[in-house]
Amino acid sequence: MSLLKTAKQGKTRGDATALAEAISTGESSCTGVMVAALAAATDHSGLGAICHLDSDSGIAAAMAMERERITEHVRFSARPFAGVPTLAKDLGGPFAGFPVNAGSHALEGRAEGSADSDIARRFRDAGFCLFGLTTSPEFGLSLASEPARGPICRNPLDPARTAGGSSGGAAAAVASGIVAIAHATDAGGSIRVPAACCGLVGLKPTRGAMPGGPLFGNHLGGIASEMAVCRSVRDTALIFQTLRGKAKGPYADPVAPDHSESKFRIGFLTGTGALYPTDDERCQTVTEATRVLEADGHKVVPLKWETLEKSAATSQRVFAGIVSVNLARLADSAAIDMELAEPLSRAFAERGHRMAGTELWGILNDALHVSYNVWALFETVDCILTPMLSFAPPAIGSFPTDHVDTELHLDRMATFAPLASLANVSGFPAITLPFGRAKDGLPLPVQLLAPMGHEPVLLAVAARLEAEERWHHRFPVAGLAA
Repeated sequence: MSLLKTAKQGKTRGDATALAEAISTGESSCTGVMVAALAAATDHSGLGAICHLDSDSGIAAAMAMERERITEHVRFSARPFAGVPTLAKDLGGPFAGFPVNAGSHALEGRAEGSADSDIARRFRDAGFCLFGLTTSPEFGLSLASEPARGPICRNPLDPARTAGGSSGGAAAAVASGIVAIAHATDAGGSIRVPAACCGLVGLKPTRGAMPGGPLFGNHLGGIASEMAVCRSVRDTALIFQTLRGKAKGPYADPVAPDHSESKFRIGFLTGTGALYPTDDERCQTVTEATRVLEADGHKVVPLKWETLEKSAATSQRVFAGIVSVNLARLADSAAIDMELAEPLSRAFAERGHRMAGTELWGILNDALHVSYNVWALFETVDCILTPMLSFAPPAIGSFPTDHVDTELHLDRMATFAPLASLANVSGFPAITLPFGRAKDGLPLPVQLLAPMGHEPVLLAVAARLEAEERWHHRFPVAGLAA
């Protein structure tokens, strides 16, 4: 069986696809599943995954889908996630009727979004029933989701630890089974890091694959992308196919080549250098993954950290510059009172205000060189396998925001996920998934990167690794029979 066929099949239980199938066949009802999701949200409220709950909107959306299932079944059946409950992130979108506070006191009390973004409309067209927003750090500036306005988001697998950021609330909601899939965004690892922390699958798509209009408020110079955190590779493949394309700028739609029966050249990296070292257990996980792929007939090619070290460091610097300028611009254009924001956010905004135009131009040019250098790697390999995190998700409070040392904060994030921002700055797609269980019971995630437009390769290889079943979800999905 080809890897692409494996990607299409994926897991067959405990995910959003299975929930959609149960609803479509009448085994479950849209309203019944929504009631179960709302109950699970209450049961798991201590995780702090949800910052805004709107049960009335959820029930109304589920009832509308249930009516459609009965009266317009052909239309209902054409929706890949018809009746599936979901949550939007409190950053990105927007989704009409839901307030976006970006985890900040400074945005509280502003009017709810009056219109969907392009990607929000695609979520609704896919059949999802929205009932709330998930927790993110203030303005998405952290790899932990612990905004001062609350709630503090905790890892369902160990509530003393972070669920990651900035899509930590989304990952906690999916891992705990409140929902089977949730909207997420990724500008510096913000889909992949929380997915890695919580034992989920997270794809950062190719630059330009996902719509960002009409406001492009979360575009961030091209480093940001919106999609979802998922419980399976097949869910990831399906939602990617559902949301992608016709983004209406500023890039052409990526075109995927045909790799239908390919054996791939897979470069692999088992270390991340002396400055940001990865622990032995996670390095060994990458090695074990290469053995599985090599046994399947793929060529595995060892890579040295030096081949990515400069690009990774430059990516971290580019990320810092872009998010600083973006926050400064947002504060000015939206007349945000930054005195209401957290100290670290104020410091990033001030950093952005101090940045000269020539410095910003240099940062944007550096990003082009990162992309060029990563392209060169793909002249010899089809995808690259790396660690996703350097160590286990740290304790709550490990990424404090009550200080103004932006360099310290950036260094803490780079130490935890040294290769996270590389995919964002280069524009290449990257996916993370769990490939084992650590001694502490937490997931051992790996990351795959591929050339632009080559998501089918990532999904195929990820599906093959997932098929080893080295990780199993701890919590069932609300509304889905075991």
